[in-house]
Amino acid sequence: MEPSTPPIFKIIPTTQTYDWGKIGSSSKVAQFASKSKMPGFKVDEATPYAELWMGTHPTAPSRLWTGESLASYLQKHKTLLGSRVLERFTSAGAASGNLPFLLKVLAIAKALSIQTHPDKQMAERLNQAQPDIYRDANHKPEMALALTDFEALCGFRPLPEIAAHLGSTPEFAALIPDTIAEEFKRLASSATSDGPEEKAALKNLFAAVMTADKAVFAAQLETLIQRYEGKDGVDPSETAIQKLVLRINSQFPVDIGTFCAFMLNYVQMVPGEAIFLAAGEPHAYISGDIIECMATSDNVIRAGLTPKLRDVPNLVAGLTYVASDHKKHLVKPEPFSAVSAVSRHTTLYDPPIPEFAVLRVVLAARETEEHAAIDGPSIVIVTEGSGDVKWEGGSLEVSEGEVFFVGANTPVRFEEKGGESFTVFRAFVDVK
Repeated sequence: MEPSTPPIFKIIPTTQTYDWGKIGSSSKVAQFASKSKMPGFKVDEATPYAELWMGTHPTAPSRLWTGESLASYLQKHKTLLGSRVLERFTSAGAASGNLPFLLKVLAIAKALSIQTHPDKQMAERLNQAQPDIYRDANHKPEMALALTDFEALCGFRPLPEIAAHLGSTPEFAALIPDTIAEEFKRLASSATSDGPEEKAALKNLFAAVMTADKAVFAAQLETLIQRYEGKDGVDPSETAIQKLVLRINSQFPVDIGTFCAFMLNYVQMVPGEAIFLAAGEPHAYISGDIIECMATSDNVIRAGLTPKLRDVPNLVAGLTYVASDHKKHLVKPEPFSAVSAVSRHTTLYDPPIPEFAVLRVVLAARETEEHAAIDGPSIVIVTEGSGDVKWEGGSLEVSEGEVFFVGANTPVRFEEKGGESFTVFRAFVDVK
């Protein structure tokens, strides 16, 4: 580290307002921005504050409190990134100060779009063909960690579950040609769901639904909603999906995306649980507050539940068509090995990609935690309480909503100081 360069310093994130965000001061995004005294920020109680971005993505880059962009500062002080990160992520622009990950807070009041994210090969093709829509050439695997109770649709349900919905929900079945439906039901009972025939059958079924004529699906959806709103005609096994369909339809009336509830896993998570979504996995966040970390990209292919551009052909073409129980997407929390033997209050969420992992540190009153040096950069947000962050030769007072950067190869000590509790989330890259 250059002698004049502190390895840890506060940065200023950016807020994003989308119509699905929580309104005004009910949003954790607004709460964090306000409590951290983000320059120029004042809560508007009529505005949906959806996302808080922390990173170097050019759409909404973080800045130092001097006003300089984080990327510009890191480009001048490359030791903060670490030599291994500079070497491993050359193509991602590390030498220009770009981090390989983007950290966010999302505050979700209503469903996000039915969407997926491209792999690198597809991202490069889309960026070249439609740079005004797909603005970068990177993939976007992502992980969502629940801050509050959180609901989402993620990945395709097991094939037998989808087949069961075809049998129990005539309005859903009516959208699919008989030949496609019969082939799908025949293969749904296969011993494996990831064979080429099974994947082709799932793709054909999903494509048939997402490309259904609006007059057809609108009529079937109206019938479905009337049945679900009535007292009769709903099997007790359908209660959960009934409530979900009615809620989605109230937010996005007459939208084909509502039928995705019959094809995608519905998950309900509590604080501390996490899911990972690789490229080509269909999903839609429904409600709640989350920490989200992803490879640095803003590429989203949408096909329903959105006023934004829908790109059904590319979404259908870009999915992996892996069908499984929702547990496949869960990220198992693990102890973090790079801590002292004195105190272990850190949980590691480590998805199967090189760009990022996330640490959750939870300290009770007066507790401390030490992290040994990580050979890569980190961004940290305080989500609860206040404390001190200490390193050799310096310290920093931080409190709820504040965000700070930790340079590569910097041992860190966290200390609770408010007499209550202190929680931080630390996104980092550690090239192995």
